Amino acid sequence: MDIVEVTEGRTRFFVPRQDPHLQFPPGSGPVFYNSRMELNRDATILLLSALKPGSYLDAMGASGVRGLRVAHEVGIPVTINDWNPRAVDLIQENVTALAIAAEVTRGDANALMSARKFDAVDLDPFGTPAPFVDAAARSAGRYLFVTATDTAPLCGAHLKAGMRRYFSRPRNTEYHAEVGLRTLLGFVVREVIKYDRGVEPLFCYAHEHFHRLHLRLRDGAAAADRTLARIGYVMQCPHCLYRSERTGMLPEAEKCPLCGVDLVPVGPLWTGRINDNPTLVAMEEALPGVTARTGTRIARLLATCGQELETSSHYDYHVIAKSLRVSPGSIGTVIERLVALGYQASRAHYSGTAIKTDAPLPVLEKAISGG
Repeated sequence: MDIVEVTEGRTRFFVPRQDPHLQFPPGSGPVFYNSRMELNRDATILLLSALKPGSYLDAMGASGVRGLRVAHEVGIPVTINDWNPRAVDLIQENVTALAIAAEVTRGDANALMSARKFDAVDLDPFGTPAPFVDAAARSAGRYLFVTATDTAPLCGAHLKAGMRRYFSRPRNTEYHAEVGLRTLLGFVVREVIKYDRGVEPLFCYAHEHFHRLHLRLRDGAAAADRTLARIGYVMQCPHCLYRSERTGMLPEAEKCPLCGVDLVPVGPLWTGRINDNPTLVAMEEALPGVTARTGTRIARLLATCGQELETSSHYDYHVIAKSLRVSPGSIGTVIERLVALGYQASRAHYSGTAIKTDAPLPVLEKAISGG
């Protein structure tokens, strides 16, 4: 295997050489490594530095970089697993070179998670995590982390695939990143609560080509019931920009108050908060002590997530301005106008033109048009 040395954070490791001329270079190596996911890994290192779980499983290690970094930079007991013997050999070589105490196993991730328990379980598959969440829900002690890179099915662009994998009907709206994140979270929640366990989102975000969940698990039927109460729907008008949110297992028929047509339910998905402010503050405080090439971007992400409203959708103020045939001012000015009128308003972490607000659509339109 032709390998090259790479550095992420404070960790140096070896990965297979990739063909940079291909459209997707990570797919050219015998063992998978995607440098574009460095922010994802940096953020997890930062969170784990604050949480300090007792043990950690990198369930689908591939190159093993995530688990290697956790062991080397956070210093907690780590198990790195993969089914590919070439991946396992490479991971073991890196563990030896780094002189870290990490267990390396070869096997099916579902079988491993069904047999053993870890304080924190991390799922980072290629594509959908759906086939692994049930076993992870049984294996994880206090924390469950999940990455999904199949954004098209989650966001409604590939509707049938999204319905098959996540037992939900997403919709390809202008707030599709929010739909994808909450569809994934809603699916994970439904897999966890059947074991009388609850879920508390700590740090969940959408970024470029992936969605990422960091969740705390709570034992007990009461915790599961509290979690179940946050499952619901976004009720979207198919003809105008109006939408509302409803909690409950099944959506009730509802008509658009602006144009009178039947609203279309998007979900089931997670409603309510997707971030825990004390956790975000702890991550911000820990950031100066963590070596992260993406540290500046993570700092911006944490700041935006900290002030983001809990609404399950956003309005794209450029889309509204275009429909009104007006030239929009700055997004900051629009938010200030809404706040001056007594409403809540914020930006969204995944889009520079997104406004989250509890203001009715006509009020938002007036704020954008300057009326």
